[in-house]
Amino acid sequence: MPSTELLIAFFATTAIFAYIPGPAMLYAAAQTMARGRWSGLMAVLGIHLGGYVHVIAAAAGLSVLFHAVPTLYVAVKLAGALYLIWLGVSLFRAKAQDDAVLSGSVVESITVEVLNPKTAIFFMAFLPQFIDASATFPVWLQFLVLGTIVNLMFSSADVVCVVLAGALITGLRRSSHAQRLMRRAGGVVLVGLGVHVALQKS
Repeated sequence: MPSTELLIAFFATTAIFAYIPGPAMLYAAAQTMARGRWSGLMAVLGIHLGGYVHVIAAAAGLSVLFHAVPTLYVAVKLAGALYLIWLGVSLFRAKAQDDAVLSGSVVESITVEVLNPKTAIFFMAFLPQFIDASATFPVWLQFLVLGTIVNLMFSSADVVCVVLAGALITGLRRSSHAQRLMRRAGGVVLVGLGVHVALQKS
């Protein structure tokens, strides 16, 4: 494994990146606003599981494809943006009883994360800075271990975001009118996030 000094730098840098508000936090907060805290936590689980796809891709060197084939990057980015917009519109049309469908939150969130090429680029750009080619463990294993730690730390930040968002809306969810407003607010956040992803330069 990398040296102690390199690992300290890795943990410190990862913590900074993880706890800076980003798209995953917004997505998890939107799901919490629209469906409640438990659904937000299921969304975090989905994002976490989807993150392992990018960790494995980075370990296998597949993320380099996005650099080599810019068209592929754009296609995946637009697919992810459209999916976010579709999820946001779905929240506008959702009924109160739909909030109980939690398995969909996990599947939706895995899809959102897998269709986020920026995550793949991040792992491919970030992890090599902390890889020690002369270490006992092979490079691919270092990618997996460090990538898993990054994924766990980012997920911990998402959980904190969900808990805070859940605390803010607990009282409001007693009103059916407030529930409709929160679903729509969550839908607005997802649609806005999708539009932002689509228009953001690579």
